[in-house]
Amino acid sequence: MTMKIPKTMQAVRLHGPSFDAIRVEEVPVPTPNGDQLLVQVDAAGVCSSNLKIIAQGKEHALLGGWDPSEHPITLGDEGCVTVVAAGNRVAARYPVGQRYATQPAVDHPPINHRECYRNHAEGMQKVAVGYTLPGHLAEYMLVTEETLAAECLLPVASDEVPFFSGALCEPLSCVISAQDRHVHFSQQSPAASRIPALGIRQGGIVVVIGAGPMGRLHAEAALRFRPRHLLVVDVADQRLDWARRVLVPRCAQSETQIHAVTADRCKEVLTRLSDGHGADDVIVAVGIREVQNDAQQLLGKGGVLNLFGGLKKGKHLLDLDSIRVHYQETKIVGSSGGSPADVAEALRMCAAGELDPGQHLAMVGSLDQFPQALQLVKEQLVDGRIVLYPQICTTPLVEVESWDRTAERDFLQAHQP
Repeated sequence: MTMKIPKTMQAVRLHGPSFDAIRVEEVPVPTPNGDQLLVQVDAAGVCSSNLKIIAQGKEHALLGGWDPSEHPITLGDEGCVTVVAAGNRVAARYPVGQRYATQPAVDHPPINHRECYRNHAEGMQKVAVGYTLPGHLAEYMLVTEETLAAECLLPVASDEVPFFSGALCEPLSCVISAQDRHVHFSQQSPAASRIPALGIRQGGIVVVIGAGPMGRLHAEAALRFRPRHLLVVDVADQRLDWARRVLVPRCAQSETQIHAVTADRCKEVLTRLSDGHGADDVIVAVGIREVQNDAQQLLGKGGVLNLFGGLKKGKHLLDLDSIRVHYQETKIVGSSGGSPADVAEALRMCAAGELDPGQHLAMVGSLDQFPQALQLVKEQLVDGRIVLYPQICTTPLVEVESWDRTAERDFLQAHQP
């Protein structure tokens, strides 16, 4: 199979550490060497991590001294792609026409352009797509040796999985990775050995604090473990409407009861549901120090606190309740991103209908809308994820309440270049 590939393409590139340094520009379509792939980007997510790259520039840990002012980078760490050309040494493994979702966190030292890194990349063990490796915010993307060596392309097994679902598998993989860090112990009898189980406690009580885009993914993904009660908590009652609209009807016939509660009522509701014992699992999906501090007090005996929301350096130290850790045997866990296995699990969940990515989408549009989309994310003016389609003509951002394969197909057909 061969595909027609143009000589130039549109790409979102960062030329320095400022918002004004984002440019949507025409650049040559790259040519893969024998160990690389050229892929068409079918859908790309707009991730808040781009704000950190823009703010920190070459000081960002994953840039390793690479200066976008001297060597512009193509942004975009979330995406779904289709192979359009393959180098002769990788063509048999990655056939033209095959679709993939990407794990952008590439656990492999830099291979190309080492001169662009600090100290020629000495000591670097990790790179990332959308950072120093070409990103998804372009019509075409070069998949380099590092990504393939780290097995960071995960095949989309079915054409029934829409493009946007593949793109949203990256943030979902972060959620899967985080929830797998929870560990609970059980004993069949007082004299029996302890048996560890990964994940949220089945039949227990889980609290998700924060009903933003990542908190919503956590809430829906938590249903995999069939908790008895799921509390979704936020300071703003209107942000809880999503849980009432999506999760309550879904669980009407299941063993899980959903409770969308404002932060001021959280402890009262939890106390009632747990008979005063507290939660088995608490996931803090907001980066607010005071909230993370206070969340320790929601845990019951053996409970797990997941500090999912990142805190800024300088405001990242918490007050540990060591008495609760000691006498209540509570645990505090965290994680940073997902792995290829987590993306594979995210794809499986989407294909099996265990999670509906379309309920997490808020806006769609064309590639050139990225600066506006990122500004909305920065100002927290969008209530959900944003996905851009690089292959369509200029199309303003469109708000969507839900999205599926049919809606995506009709949208793409209506906006062909």
